[in-house]
Amino acid sequence: MGMTTAVTVRKAKIQDVDQMLEIINDYAQMGLMLPRTKLSVCEHLQSYLIALDGDQVIGMAGLHILWEDLAEIRSLAVAESAKGMGIGKQLVLSLVEEAERLGIKRVLSLTYQLEFFTKCDFQVVAKETLPQKVWKDCIHCPKLPMCDEIAMIREL
Repeated sequence: MGMTTAVTVRKAKIQDVDQMLEIINDYAQMGLMLPRTKLSVCEHLQSYLIALDGDQVIGMAGLHILWEDLAEIRSLAVAESAKGMGIGKQLVLSLVEEAERLGIKRVLSLTYQLEFFTKCDFQVVAKETLPQKVWKDCIHCPKLPMCDEIAMIREL
């Protein structure tokens, strides 16, 4: 599927939520992401950026502030049809800029995509070094006792 127009990245709007949920739920079914409810996406809408091809949502990512010096990139997902075009990187770098603008010193990702985040200048850290606040969402995760995600941080 060829891209017809240039990809744009912008803040998410309420009209984007259904398309965002489709991408999230595709990832959740593959076990790559926690499922999110429509309510949860709406509640955190201000933290999301989306990538658009024309009026089609093809990618998304959220910046979640965890503490005064730490924000986390969450729900990073790119539609199957748009993989390999650098959209994930564009979203991550836009969120890093947003964190800088907010005066936050470190951006975290809990991820399986080691190589991808390394290219975005993130470095692996020991999960034990992260503040308790990071684990707030983990309580609901089926993988909690055996979490195999890698913690990576980019210092700003």
